[in-house]
Amino acid sequence: MKMKLIAGVAASLALLAAAPLQAQAQVKTVKIGAIYPLSGALASTGAEIKAAVELAVDIVNNPHPELEGIPLAAGAGLPALGGAKIEVVFGDSQGKPEVGLADAQRLIDQEKVVALTGAYQSAVTKTASRIAEQRGIPYLNGESSSPDLTERGYKWFFRTSPNDDTFVENMMQFLDGIKGTPTGKIAVVYENTDFGVNTYKAVEKFAKQYKREVVANIAYSAGSASVTAEVQKLAAAKADVAIFASYTSDAMLFVRTMRESKYAPPVLLANDAGFIDSRFVQEVGPQVQGVLTRDVWGNDVAAAKAGLKKINDMYKAKTGKDLNGNNARSMQGVLVLADAINRAGSTDPEAIRKALAATDLGEAQVAMPWAGVKFDDKGQNTKGSGLILELKGTSYQTVWPEKYRTDKTLPTLPFSWK
Repeated sequence: MKMKLIAGVAASLALLAAAPLQAQAQVKTVKIGAIYPLSGALASTGAEIKAAVELAVDIVNNPHPELEGIPLAAGAGLPALGGAKIEVVFGDSQGKPEVGLADAQRLIDQEKVVALTGAYQSAVTKTASRIAEQRGIPYLNGESSSPDLTERGYKWFFRTSPNDDTFVENMMQFLDGIKGTPTGKIAVVYENTDFGVNTYKAVEKFAKQYKREVVANIAYSAGSASVTAEVQKLAAAKADVAIFASYTSDAMLFVRTMRESKYAPPVLLANDAGFIDSRFVQEVGPQVQGVLTRDVWGNDVAAAKAGLKKINDMYKAKTGKDLNGNNARSMQGVLVLADAINRAGSTDPEAIRKALAATDLGEAQVAMPWAGVKFDDKGQNTKGSGLILELKGTSYQTVWPEKYRTDKTLPTLPFSWK
């Protein structure tokens, strides 16, 4: 009897010891937290990003063998975790850094997410990722461009998108190729949070390297009711190129104010953001035909590459819209994060962090026109790159690099009101 009792106790202890491993193997869903501006002035951008993130989840959770090469697309779920599905829990930052911070705390503490992504605006990403760093939770940022985000010595922060140093140097390289329109004098108009301030710093840095002069430094408060004074300063500067770093409502207000003032810079070049939002294109696009922007996604580039076209078609079927640089980057970020979780074979944050650090995807494995994704020791993707687009009709067309340019009549300079 004693021997049977001892054997029974030993068997019970063995089962208890194995329980955590079995729970790990039987995990059915893996929660990721996603923080974006789903209400407020940037709600239109947030809604488009949310749809793109949901598309990434669909690509991972359901079979899409047509997306050959994209990790996890062919099967259903995370094979290393027994086919577990990705579940994204959204937080609404309302476009406010303090709300994004609270979102990060809630998602980690209450929702028990294993990783975070977001938050579009660099200022919100800055606060939300600080909480993730403190709690030891991986944070994959797909779209914020402030260079400072990867200069904080963080261990848990990774960014797939190129940053504003890359984008602004791309602008200077593009301007070098313009013939017949002067590009030597630059004015920078920017909202005064991390995104805008770091855009200005990058322009100041690369203008010197490319032998250009910054003749106006015009900062403004995001969400301003009027930008008349800023437009007057811009007009007085007589710049050859006006570079804007503005979110959607501000970008639209600047366009309307400049048009009413009958002022048009010879080259109007945006640092992405509000200028590529579908709301901007629909509401003021007819007035700003010929506006230029840096970007990471071009529909003409996607149309020429089978895999990118299929993904864009999926997004369009879901939303009625094409992907753009804001939301395509967010989608790619979630795909990279899901791949890392699968390679980790675990929901342990440290295992996921190590898998992210070891990421090395090639051109055929990413849903962007990039060479791939590989992080340096600061968490910055070294394989990303930018494009320059021009608004023509109801969509943007790629004008730089030359290898992606299909319409040889572009760019249309100098810029003028329509």
